[in-house]
This record gives sequence, structure tokens and C-alpha cells, in this order.
Amino acid sequence: MHADRLDKIDIKILELLQQNGRMKRKALAENAGLSIPSISERLRRLEQRGYIKGYFSILAPKKIELGLAAFVFVTAESSTFYASIIAQAEKETEIMECHAVTGAGSYIFKVRTRDTETLERLLSQIQSWAGIKDTATHVVLSSPKESTVLPLSQYKPECRKQQLL
Repeated sequence: MHADRLDKIDIKILELLQQNGRMKRKALAENAGLSIPSISERLRRLEQRGYIKGYFSILAPKKIELGLAAFVFVTAESSTFYASIIAQAEKETEIMECHAVTGAGSYIFKVRTRDTETLERLLSQIQSWAGIKDTATHVVLSSPKESTVLPLSQYKPECRKQQLL
């Protein structure tokens, strides 16, 4: 097997961790049909190879008074501002995600703020950055589905291996 390919056991481990990032190694080993040392070694390799970026808690935004979510479509004047806009976005803690996109706009920011006043302040800051031509903001009314779980069922190690031959 290629050193950077996942096998079925790796996929099982990643699925289990996506369901419960705090799952104990003993439970992981039992669910994957491996020993604890084998699970520990696989976890270490998955981390080193960059498949596991970290272990986090998902907080309830409303409980910590960050109940207002919005998507801000940002249009840059030109691509020469690419690095500086990303650097500015990385500094803003209220910007949860920054995506360079095609279509109308250059970036989409997912933001979380306390209320419309703090959103207005953030938008004012973003609009003052060098290279920003325009913004369009869409406030989220509700989020019937939010997920951090990647669809690992779409990853087919056998198919990928055959495609490389």
C-alpha cells in the first residue's frame, strides 16, 4: 500500500473519532478490532501524515453569546491583495472560516458575533482593509444542519489504488 493511502481500518478509526473525538484508545481498539498499541501507532501515523489535524470541542455558540452567524461575500480589487486579505482574516477571531471562491466575489467568510452591532463593527473593519472592493452580507436565520463530519464513505481506497495503476 502507498504510504499516504488510507486502508479500511484507518477509515474506521477516523469515522469513530469524528463521532466522538474523546473516545478512549481502548474503545477505539475494540471497535476497530485491534490492540491498544496498534491503535496508538495508527493514530500517531494518521496525525503525522496530516489526516488528523487536532482534537477539539465543538461549543454551542448561543451559550457563549455568539448566536449571530453570517456569511460575508468579499470582493477584492485584484489578486495582488490575496495574501494581505487572508492575513487580515486570520487575525479576526470572529471570522470562523475564510474560503477563496469562484463566481461573484473573491472570498466567503463565515462569521460569528454577539449581535448586529458587533457584526456591523466587524463589517466596517473588513471594508477598511486594503484591496477590499465590496462586501455582501447574508445573516443566518437558522442552521438546520451544521456538521464537521467529513463523508468518509466517499473515500474508496480500492478505487483510488486502481486509478493509480
